[in-house]
Amino acid sequence: MKHPNIKCPYCGSQALLRPASVLGKKSPVYAGRQFYVCAKYPRCNAYVPAHAHNNRPMGTLANPELRWMRHETHLVFDRLWQEGYMSVNEAYRWLQTQLGLPESEAHIGMFSEYRCAQVIRICKGFLSMARAA
Repeated sequence: MKHPNIKCPYCGSQALLRPASVLGKKSPVYAGRQFYVCAKYPRCNAYVPAHAHNNRPMGTLANPELRWMRHETHLVFDRLWQEGYMSVNEAYRWLQTQLGLPESEAHIGMFSEYRCAQVIRICKGFLSMARAA
């Protein structure tokens, strides 16, 4: 399979498919995992995980701040289905509707810091209303 041509949004360098060990990720959770990593890593600390089944990127390259925001966004968003308010698929469809995005763009791994903050606010609002009901 040919790997996608991914450019780093921070420095413009090519992103390369590399094992998690290149990033210093030694936990068993990362065993066999691949990441798209900026060719200028570690100077440019941007990367994104690859899907295990096809090595396609799970979003866009992100620097440490954006990776943290995406993680925080998932913590809040995942409560929608973890707490039983909706299924995972329903939660993503709900998110698409809330943001006015097509399915192809409604993935946290593609979101900017602004979009992450927006999702956190929307999800917290939903959870607050749902718990009060």
